[in-house]
Amino acid sequence: MSELNLNNFDAVIFDMDGVIIDSEPLWKIAMEEVFSALGSTLTKSDFQKTVGLRIDEVIHFWNVTEGWGVIDEAQVQEDIISKMEELILKNPYPLVGVVDTLKFLKEKKIKTGLATSSSGRLIHAVLTSLDIKHYFDFTWSAENESHGKPHPAVYLSVAKSLDVSPTKCLVIEDSYNGVISGLSARMKVVCIPEKTHFPNPKLALADFQFETMAEFLIGISN
Repeated sequence: MSELNLNNFDAVIFDMDGVIIDSEPLWKIAMEEVFSALGSTLTKSDFQKTVGLRIDEVIHFWNVTEGWGVIDEAQVQEDIISKMEELILKNPYPLVGVVDTLKFLKEKKIKTGLATSSSGRLIHAVLTSLDIKHYFDFTWSAENESHGKPHPAVYLSVAKSLDVSPTKCLVIEDSYNGVISGLSARMKVVCIPEKTHFPNPKLALADFQFETMAEFLIGISN
């Protein structure tokens, strides 16, 4: 694995869930609660199969797989997002090293973007509750794209809005679908694995890997 040199990049693009905020456990709580009302027998450990996908894709996958027979998947999505907003506002804690990293990039005048599978409502909830919105030059949700991750569309849209070539962008991800999305966009990818899931050996596809954002910050500061 080559050494990470921030001078090789004009922009850093962050994923949100599991990178900016420890929201994966909150997603599991919200999904388990809403899905159980539909007769689902899924438990939190089952949700590892759909990490990194848009919530509409997650709902459709389990609706078909478990045979819920739900016609109005949009209402299920609304219920989960509303629950997530509630949980985020109650638990507004950034992951270790996030704020310091954002400050560092701001001081270095590196363009900073956000590309997430979560909805615009949740982007607002996270950035507002953590008071970090001012660090980002552009934020974008895959809900605005025809395809979510692992498709590269959300990352390509952010790069375009930042006016930066994809090859000059560094992506920070935590999931396999996210890593594939960044690589497919021809960007270099840092993986900081989300800690509540079983380690996925496929994450080794990332160009760089760190245990925490604080460790990543040390890596780009040297």
